[in-house]
Amino acid sequence: MESFQMRKLKNLFTEFIEDESGLTAVEYAIAGSLVVGGMVVAFSDLGQSAKTKIGDLCEAAGTSASTCTQ
Repeated sequence: MESFQMRKLKNLFTEFIEDESGLTAVEYAIAGSLVVGGMVVAFSDLGQSAKTKIGDLCEAAGTSASTCTQ
């Protein structure tokens, strides 16, 4: 004969196993990390492109790129 507490624990465990709301949170976390990763790559490339353009402008103005970007 099962005690009340044992049945309650068993039901709680069964509900936990069958619950899929946690899975949705994991999916959102993965999607969010992919978006953030893409943004890091995009902004890194954008920053390098901007640095190159600033260097080109400095050279056109007659100063060295290292002096101009400091």
